[in-house]
Amino acid sequence: MSLAAQKPASKKPAKKPAAKRTTAARTLVVEQYGSVNGTPWKQRLVVRALGLRRRGACVSLPDHPSVRGMIRKVPHLVRIVEPK
Repeated sequence: MSLAAQKPASKKPAKKPAAKRTTAARTLVVEQYGSVNGTPWKQRLVVRALGLRRRGACVSLPDHPSVRGMIRKVPHLVRIVEPK
């Protein structure tokens, strides 16, 4: 292939880097304050899916509607706390 047959390089403008979002505003800290003993198995699965294993455990989760929905299913077992 000769040099004349090659396509010239396209001159696209350089993309600006995406603006970084603060993760603190988009993160929830969830604490388990109730025991799963004596609760229905579906509630146990929800607490486990949130990443909680025992009373007093805290986990940081993204602030998505699915996570908020799981928290609404077990409000007597978990609570949202302020990050330290």
